[in-house]
Amino acid sequence: MKDFFYAIQDLFVDILFAPFDALRALELESWFAANAVSWLFIIVGFVAFLYWMKQLKGYNDSNDDDKSITSHSYL
Repeated sequence: MKDFFYAIQDLFVDILFAPFDALRALELESWFAANAVSWLFIIVGFVAFLYWMKQLKGYNDSNDDDKSITSHSYL
């Protein structure tokens, strides 16, 4: 049973966390290169936000939404 948990440890430490170790080593050489992944995620998130706002504006401009004062029939 102990070997099973050591196998899980080896999987995470040696294989799955290897990209993070590479980023940690890269950070000592170039801060900008190490943070390129973070900037990429920020740019992708910003583009997705703009796309979502464009879709919401198009839906709002089509006037398909029922904007009556009562929200439920029992009111």
